[in-house]
Amino acid sequence: MLKLYPPIDTNRSGRLRVSDLHEIYWEESGNPDGIPVIGVHGGPGGGSSPEMRRFFDPKLYRIILFDQRGCGRSTPHSELEENDTWALVSDMERIREALGVDKWVVFGGSWGSTLSLSYAVTHTERVLGLILRGIFLITEAEIQWFYQDGASRIFPDAFDRYVTPIPEEERGDLLTAFHKRLTGSDRRARIEAAKAWACWEGETISIKGPDSRPAKFEEDSFADAFARIECHYFVNKGFFPEDGWLLKQAKEKLGGVPGIIVHGRYDVVTPIGTAWQLTKAWPDAKLHIVPDAGHSSLDPGIVDQLITATRAFAKKFS
Repeated sequence: MLKLYPPIDTNRSGRLRVSDLHEIYWEESGNPDGIPVIGVHGGPGGGSSPEMRRFFDPKLYRIILFDQRGCGRSTPHSELEENDTWALVSDMERIREALGVDKWVVFGGSWGSTLSLSYAVTHTERVLGLILRGIFLITEAEIQWFYQDGASRIFPDAFDRYVTPIPEEERGDLLTAFHKRLTGSDRRARIEAAKAWACWEGETISIKGPDSRPAKFEEDSFADAFARIECHYFVNKGFFPEDGWLLKQAKEKLGGVPGIIVHGRYDVVTPIGTAWQLTKAWPDAKLHIVPDAGHSSLDPGIVDQLITATRAFAKKFS
């Protein structure tokens, strides 16, 4: 089974002013003359991490990462103004132009798959191919499943902790209840809600369950940006014109664009049915179902298939 490549340092990094309010962090590592790839982190609000560099052979890829608006090393932290899907798509184009990239591979998981697809249907001519994990299209069904009551049937212990900040009378619409607290003026209530929201995802991402929750999901700063920005996007339905819009766009615009999709069979955060629908709508994408994995990009079977995918694309585009 393939494992992550060894840790590497960045070759260069910088900050890009994308509006009067927002400045985003970007970095490059690997081979400056290699195949350009942009890594699109999850959340939204999750920020990039050094581990993302390790899915690519640094001798073959020019690895570009960035922190989306309001999170990671981008500023202002946890900011919701001027923060939507189409602003982030525009930011990716600004990075491409600033770094002198003609076309690139787009690599993203979870919300990163959403943004990668949004970019690809908008700037198809700039995409060599897509490598996606944990497909998520921000449909009403997906939101209801994970943030209202569906996943509670599989993780009832974690779900009870998730809803703790919300009074019983408001639990009929958890998204609205959390949004009220995450955007309210009560700092203590905001952080309590943010940590409950973040830990819910942290406790359900791996097939190993709550005991494998990454420590960062309990950190105030990370949880605040992660929960606020996610909830902001989900309340606004991804800023898409209609429910199911992204799937329709993929069917219309991604013909001829090669894709590799990796999805855990037991992914509770973004159930596999959405990936199945996308594969049927996009015949040029190949779906690899990992039989013993959940949502986490670091589940061993997911790592193996993602690195297999980056190696396949390296051969295809070198």
